[in-house]
Amino acid sequence: MLTWLKRDSCTFPALSKALREPNGLLAAGGDLSPARLVAAYRHGCFPWYQDGQPILWWSPDPRTVLFADELRVSRSLAKLMRQGHYKVSFDTDFAAVIQACAAPRSYTDGTWITEPMQAAYCQLHAAGIAHSVEVRADGELVGGLYGLAIGRLFFGESMFSRADNASKVGFVTLVQHLRDAGFVLIDCQMPSQHLHSFGARAISRDHFGDYLSQHLDQPSSMCWAEAAQS
Repeated sequence: MLTWLKRDSCTFPALSKALREPNGLLAAGGDLSPARLVAAYRHGCFPWYQDGQPILWWSPDPRTVLFADELRVSRSLAKLMRQGHYKVSFDTDFAAVIQACAAPRSYTDGTWITEPMQAAYCQLHAAGIAHSVEVRADGELVGGLYGLAIGRLFFGESMFSRADNASKVGFVTLVQHLRDAGFVLIDCQMPSQHLHSFGARAISRDHFGDYLSQHLDQPSSMCWAEAAQS
């Protein structure tokens, strides 16, 4: 049975109560307040819903993750990065990145990154919890991604690309900096061939929960303002 959240509580049901079909649906309702969003990620779930639906909270099993020390970079991508055509920065234009991620895609007319969702994550960015990666070519924003950093874990949310390999360059640059700062794991949520090409793999929800317990409250040396200006 699906749990409906109360607006006056940020408590989520045990992850073991998530539905098998659809995979990982844990709860519905509540709001997108910063406190609830942080509680959700710390608990092991995240919001995903379409316009016209209540807020839905998910914890899929298995969970797709990338271990920071397992990053794979193809020779062609490594060569492109050495050429320096793209310039990568962090946290210089979070609003533009999340707006670009919310833009319609060729394979769908809708978006799950609604205006309320954008506003909520902009609040998390202002609080120093959500972060963006900007990829520019000749000063123009051509790719990027955003997510949350809590402890030594990064929870990836969405990425976009307006030029060949732009989001890949941003993602690889991010993971390299996270690894060097002591981050252990990047949560990719759901599987894709794109992510698997970088070394992402599936782990059980219970195993994912172990990483939450071990690393959410561990400090890192990441300094977002200075990390990437490549």
